[in-house]
Amino acid sequence: MKRAVEESLVLKEIPVEGYEKVIVVTDERSGLKAIICIHNSTLGPTLGGIRIYPYPTFEAALTDVKRLARGMTYKSAMAETGLGGAKSVIICNPKNKTKEMLIAFAEAINRLEGLYTGAEDSGCAVADVNLIGHHTPYVVGLSQEKSSGNPSPFTAWGTFRGIQAVLKMLDGSTSIEGKTVAIQGLGSVGSILAELLFWHGAKLIVSDIDWEKTQAIAKKYHATACPSEDILGEQCDILAPCAMGGILNPQTIPQLRCRAVAGCANNQLLNDQDANELKRRGILYAPDFVINAGGLINVSFEIEEAGYNPLASRKKVDQLYDQLIRLFEISEQNNCSTHHAAVSLADYRIKYGVSKRRTPPRYHHYESHRRG
Repeated sequence: MKRAVEESLVLKEIPVEGYEKVIVVTDERSGLKAIICIHNSTLGPTLGGIRIYPYPTFEAALTDVKRLARGMTYKSAMAETGLGGAKSVIICNPKNKTKEMLIAFAEAINRLEGLYTGAEDSGCAVADVNLIGHHTPYVVGLSQEKSSGNPSPFTAWGTFRGIQAVLKMLDGSTSIEGKTVAIQGLGSVGSILAELLFWHGAKLIVSDIDWEKTQAIAKKYHATACPSEDILGEQCDILAPCAMGGILNPQTIPQLRCRAVAGCANNQLLNDQDANELKRRGILYAPDFVINAGGLINVSFEIEEAGYNPLASRKKVDQLYDQLIRLFEISEQNNCSTHHAAVSLADYRIKYGVSKRRTPPRYHHYESHRRG
């Protein structure tokens, strides 16, 4: 099979201004159509999730992967992981993905010789990265002894700590008791966030495009079930976007009836200037690439020389609280949006090589697999 994949797999680089490498991947044998987007490797080899999604056009897939890769550069810089930013998308309905398709994609990653490391993302489950990990070392988040497993709980915990930072700025207290939080999206992270907030006394409004899931989680956590098309207009203390990106834009921002936005979705702003409108309306925004970095932080420990350590990971994810507090203070001091403050700080770290990786990543899971 490996030889057949090598013969049918085609990688074609296309020029995209502001990006180091954008590679279109096709494999006629398996039907694979994918894009690997390397945004910036200044601070180290790049890492980003493998998103599997049925984009309507190639242009839509390219737009999304570019936004996601850029976001990973800033996320990595802010989290000080010693990694660069990248992302990949496989253009396919997740229900139709095949073993042959994932093996071909693993070979595409191999051809980049360590420049890009993949991970779980929307549509790409732990079982999928486990399969990919049998054919390339350059993947993390596997459910193996030497790996860190599903990063979702760490992303959810970081988002929870970010919500506490938001409340500290709004009310002078981190207490979630009695606060109303509206969660948009109840996937692997959003559902865990709902549980954390429930146990800390929040009043929940929950929404997902899957109405049965919405009702089930609403019943489980005594929450109000809200249709997905109405969630942005719900009266609440905090809106937590945990689904797809671009939901904060000139059309939706006027609908918001929240005091703050703090959720785990990537690229929540349709455009950077939308952060200015949130500020003008007095809505505190937790920059998405800061608050949702828990999963990245967790998998980054997997490729350290010492190997994965969940306690070290938890400690670093906890520090997202302090980082957000500092960003909120910088925003106030400079009378700028919190997003602008975060981007400026990330740009500084990239320019001056702050936390640049000094040792190459070590893929313990693959070493163990090869020995086995």
